[in-house]
Amino acid sequence: MDNVSEANLGGVHPELARRVRQLSDKCEANGIAIRVTQGLRTWGTQDALYAQGRTAPGKIVTNAPGGHSMHNFGLAVDIVPAAEGFPSFVPDWNAMDLRWKNVLALAKTCGLAEGAEWRTFPDMPHLYLEECPANPDDNLRYAFREGGLEAVWRELKLPEATT
Repeated sequence: MDNVSEANLGGVHPELARRVRQLSDKCEANGIAIRVTQGLRTWGTQDALYAQGRTAPGKIVTNAPGGHSMHNFGLAVDIVPAAEGFPSFVPDWNAMDLRWKNVLALAKTCGLAEGAEWRTFPDMPHLYLEECPANPDDNLRYAFREGGLEAVWRELKLPEATT
């Protein structure tokens, strides 16, 4: 994984980071480079993304305001494969590209669920731990307010990262 990806994994749950690194290794073995473009997000950053296409310029990129995305709890990442033929990392946002399908198939083998399968608002680059819900509920928001990320992670009884 490159430095950008490692930095974006810095705030997520250790088991999520481990599985994403495993995914990266599997992708590289299949000739695909990936980058983690987003990891932990503040609620304010999430609100700014939610405003896009609504009250701020840009296209709508999320249906989740602050506190309603697993990114806000260190339980989701966004990834993108590299475009072919470039010496340095250039993201390939073409969701129809075969590499996307390969990356998402490999993600499942690493215990990662994908937002690409969501019916109402598919989110191609979004990955999260398969044992977690797709969206946080009031219990997780309460746990976060009372005890931060670690309280959320305890609430979900997430596994410790394994090597």
